[in-house]
Amino acid sequence: MARDNQLPGDGDGVSTPEESLTYRTCDTPSHVTCVSSPPLDRSGDVDPLPVSGIGGHESGGSKADESMIDTDETKKRKRLLSGEEKSDGEIASVDDGVDVFAAICEDLNCSLCNQLPDRPVTTQCGHNFCLKCFEKWIDRGNETCAKCRSPIPDIMAGNPRVNSSLVPVIRYVKVAKGAGAGTANFFSFTSNQGGPENAFRTKRAKTGRANAACGRIYVTVPFDHFGPIPAENDPVRNQGVLVGESWKDRVECRQWGAHFAHVSCIAGQSDYGAQSVAISGGYKDDVDHGEWFLFTGRGRRNFNNEDQEFEELNEALRVSCEMGYPVRVVRSYKEKHSAYAPEEGVRYDGVYRIEKCWRKARFQDSCKVCRYLFVRCDNEPAPWNSDENGDRPRPLPDIPELETATDLFERKESPSWDFDEAEGRWRWMKPPPANHEQRKRMRIAMTCLLLFVMIIFVGSSSILYRV
Repeated sequence: MARDNQLPGDGDGVSTPEESLTYRTCDTPSHVTCVSSPPLDRSGDVDPLPVSGIGGHESGGSKADESMIDTDETKKRKRLLSGEEKSDGEIASVDDGVDVFAAICEDLNCSLCNQLPDRPVTTQCGHNFCLKCFEKWIDRGNETCAKCRSPIPDIMAGNPRVNSSLVPVIRYVKVAKGAGAGTANFFSFTSNQGGPENAFRTKRAKTGRANAACGRIYVTVPFDHFGPIPAENDPVRNQGVLVGESWKDRVECRQWGAHFAHVSCIAGQSDYGAQSVAISGGYKDDVDHGEWFLFTGRGRRNFNNEDQEFEELNEALRVSCEMGYPVRVVRSYKEKHSAYAPEEGVRYDGVYRIEKCWRKARFQDSCKVCRYLFVRCDNEPAPWNSDENGDRPRPLPDIPELETATDLFERKESPSWDFDEAEGRWRWMKPPPANHEQRKRMRIAMTCLLLFVMIIFVGSSSILYRV
């Protein structure tokens, strides 16, 4: 809103045409102290021009008071969204005014269903939508924002992405409205505390970060650790690796153990299982629905040469499917076909379980690829989920391509990582697999035991021979 900059006369009583314009606050052309009230700034900052003579005119004072009230509410809204403490040390809450929450919700609400958005998508004009509402709006042929009719870029219309920065704010507002402020798990999206301590030895290595794998590892888990990384394995922060934490790239992600393979999209061993995967846009026909996705195995991307087989890293994924092991999943910004990929960096999205795996021909008369169905099973809420709860067991989705699939493998036994109904959480229902250090110690112990038995046997044989 443009400000009326009309100024009063210069003392000689003569008014210029500009000076005789009617003031907005008092409807007279001669009040020096009346200045039109500044518009409400969404940022919460007070207009730099002072409002003077508030009490000099009845109507002018009333409107100025209203502008100050609006400014106070704006400040409350800003404190509420940022979690800023008040002077008494308490966090701003719903007790500060229901109208403040109404203003917050008005800004956050989906422009179509007028509810707090589920998996929020934010357009360039600043309006929010539920992901499903936005997709339906675009599917109907709309090319403009439903709120302000600003054009929606084709790249966003074809590939909307969830605004993960808005998710913790929605969580906070939901809990504060229902149970009072201060009880919400206001999750923070953090990034690596520092760059990797790389052992660069050449200029080329420093430029390409090729030697960055030698950087410091901040967690104490081995490279073949299955499942979430708990607080006891995080001596730096003592909190473990949290769902939603993000890093600059795969190298820094490796430093925190979320995905140790800084090049390959699969980390695992063919005779042991897969510990983690990275979704980085390798295959266009991979399907990502957040809580479940289809993943293509490792192999050549030129499918005119040979089929993918369940071997090496592909076999590692199949073993994790067979045993029901939890697999950590990180998503990269390079994934251009998923609404759940981060806008930048690499983000840890929790653990999933592989429920089925099979092979199929991607195109008619083309070579076969290995495919895997991942389903989320984590105790922490997903970065795109505005609820405070983690996953519950869910039915498997319908996969149309299974009708033409070959070599279908489904788990027959109960999974090692499963949901405990009594405790209401996911946990190891069977002992987790031993890591390579534990297996190494077991082999040494078995070797020593075997040598001991052999010595006893040889000694007993020599004694019997002498007798």
